[in-house]
Amino acid sequence: RQQKWKSSVSTQAKMPPCDFVPEKYESYPYERMQKIREQNIAPSLRTYYKKPLLLHQGHMQWLFDHEGQRYLDLFAGIVTVSVGHCHPKVTMATQKQLARLWHTTNIYMYPAIHEYAEKLTSLFPDPLKVVYLTNSGSEANDLAMFMARLHTHNFDIISLRGGYHGGSPYTLGLTSLTPYKHGVANGFGCTTTMLPDVFRGPWGGSHCRDSPVQTVRKCSCTEGACLAKDQYIEQFKDTLNTSVPKTVAGFIAEPIQGVNGAVQYPRNFLKEAYQLIRERGGLCISDEVQTGFGRTGSHFWGFQTHGVVPDIVTLAKGIGNGFPMAAVVTTKEVASSLAQNLHFNTFGGNPLACVVGAAVLDAIEEDGLQKNSEDVGTYMLLELAKLRDKFEIVGDVRGKGLMIGVEMVTDKDSRRPLPAEEISQIWEDCKDMGVLIGRGGLYSQTFRIKPPMCITKRDVDFAVEVFHTALQRHVERAA
Repeated sequence: RQQKWKSSVSTQAKMPPCDFVPEKYESYPYERMQKIREQNIAPSLRTYYKKPLLLHQGHMQWLFDHEGQRYLDLFAGIVTVSVGHCHPKVTMATQKQLARLWHTTNIYMYPAIHEYAEKLTSLFPDPLKVVYLTNSGSEANDLAMFMARLHTHNFDIISLRGGYHGGSPYTLGLTSLTPYKHGVANGFGCTTTMLPDVFRGPWGGSHCRDSPVQTVRKCSCTEGACLAKDQYIEQFKDTLNTSVPKTVAGFIAEPIQGVNGAVQYPRNFLKEAYQLIRERGGLCISDEVQTGFGRTGSHFWGFQTHGVVPDIVTLAKGIGNGFPMAAVVTTKEVASSLAQNLHFNTFGGNPLACVVGAAVLDAIEEDGLQKNSEDVGTYMLLELAKLRDKFEIVGDVRGKGLMIGVEMVTDKDSRRPLPAEEISQIWEDCKDMGVLIGRGGLYSQTFRIKPPMCITKRDVDFAVEVFHTALQRHVERAA
């Protein structure tokens, strides 16, 4: 049941074999699940696809639905399943801890938090050696804002348009995507500045970004001199000179924007932005919720790809491979500003979470997943770039490692977003052929590919062939 139609253009993509056999589904029938969804689950939790998937089991890069149908998961629970669904090493460590101690409070010492804090901070450069554990990315960014304000005695925080930093009332001020904004007061003291998007923004060229694939835009830059970067820095200075006081609390940015569709900045933009913020007394916050833990391939943390060292780093999603945990990593000085009064988190750093986190770090190292992200991600980017060259509607392919965006347009000259219903059809076709991908961008025009970091080149060949078939099908429909 790979595909319900025959195309004259493409051979049927063969899903790579998998020797894992899922358990038989034994819960409620699909219709009853739908009814519960409508009646008892908050409607703000929307489902993907016309006929939502009812998923029942996962194994590494694979997901199985209630009918036993297998899917290649290229979205990883929104960039959260880092080492693979139900990774045996992580599962085993968790089971062992489940039988030993689930919860005790931070007012006592217990082995897991100390072992994990040492292990996690050893992966950071000096002076980023102190960790505060929380339960979600929104919570981590909330705390990072709080710390920056306490430490600097300033209030204003700058973020990039198109950034996603959480949905809590505090972090909504930093999040700069309309669908997440609600009509209530939020974001007091938060200012957004122009996004240095070298594909969709006013400036951009063919050498700007740290990616195996560059934009099709032409520019007259020479090696080492990026005019687009200079222009975006001017915009950043303009914000500093007009929209905020002379001193600020900080600046937050994702090393590669996630929800906005793997948007990358020109090289050295962050480096210069950090310098400008520090001149005004502010702290620099790197939101590594999606880019951390080796996903970009060349480095373990996204900020390292920009040659900067932030003052505060926030982590979540892939940190626990799906277990609810998150962290703020910072310097001793910044962390001490929070110690002047009480600040307490009941579940942050509980024994279970710390054991899961440590097992995830072991799995990344033992399975060579950072290297795999680089090799397989680069291979996928280059394969997708061939489709960009072949199809007028594939406007941009970008990213680094296994953090990839494919931006869809009506045509490459205008760069107008492809209408949502056309994108939806391509996306549904991919799902029907067994490949799950995400969506993002201001107009939901970008396919987000951020799989578990264990995927193989064979999986990529299958996924690219499926995507190619879906694109070809779109062309035939349009004709």
